[in-house]
Amino acid sequence: MADSTETSKSSVRTYVPTYQKEAWQSHADDLGMSQSEFVRTMVQAGRRGFEGDREEPGSPDADPGGNALETRLLELLSADTYTWEELLEAVSDDIESRLDETLEELQAENRVRYSGRHGGYTIVGDDGE
Repeated sequence: MADSTETSKSSVRTYVPTYQKEAWQSHADDLGMSQSEFVRTMVQAGRRGFEGDREEPGSPDADPGGNALETRLLELLSADTYTWEELLEAVSDDIESRLDETLEELQAENRVRYSGRHGGYTIVGDDGE
């Protein structure tokens, strides 16, 4: 179960010009999002642009408490129009890359290994097998 500090929410307040708030609200409405969700999503997307794909400390994923696929789709669609096939390819490539990176990390940490005998990846036991 998630730690209460990971799931608790707190308020952040900012002041922007009225025209900017109206533009954000319009964009949020177009995406079917609340203004709070829109600002949170855009800030997270912007931070990834400055920091790469680093996750926030203490967060289980890049979208704590949210829907990572939804966030990824909204990021893609905010920049361009995509067909179903293009969207499928974009999100599939992302998961393939993440799976590959994660498996490499787990193998480097000797927590997972590839077993030809078992026909796939397996957790390394206490005895090293």
